Amino acid sequence: PYYVDLNQNLFLQASLQSSDPNLVLFLDTCVASPNPNDFTILTYDLIRRGCVKDPTFYSYQAPYRYVSRFKFNAFEFVRQHPSVYLQCELVVCRYGDYSSRCYQGCVSRFKRNVES
Repeated sequence: PYYVDLNQNLFLQASLQSSDPNLVLFLDTCVASPNPNDFTILTYDLIRRGCVKDPTFYSYQAPYRYVSRFKFNAFEFVRQHPSVYLQCELVVCRYGDYSSRCYQGCVSRFKRNVES
């Protein structure tokens, strides 16, 4: 566990451990939950499909392609849930593969009108 005060900045880093220098790491989704075993019922999106959802979330320029660095302000789920758990999904792609998920950035899904 990592103990912080409310509204304190949390700084996180994920890195890929590989001998292949042509890999890129992309933070796709990061979700918070008061339950470490359930990230579907009571959740809070920090970033979803590459789109920032939390106003305190900030992604840093990492020194290497295989590192992802970001921060957000600590919060709690109402007073009944003193702990917050994170579940993040990262994508590994080939460097320079511009058709891969790593190079698409924020992906919003648009609903189409059935009548058209």
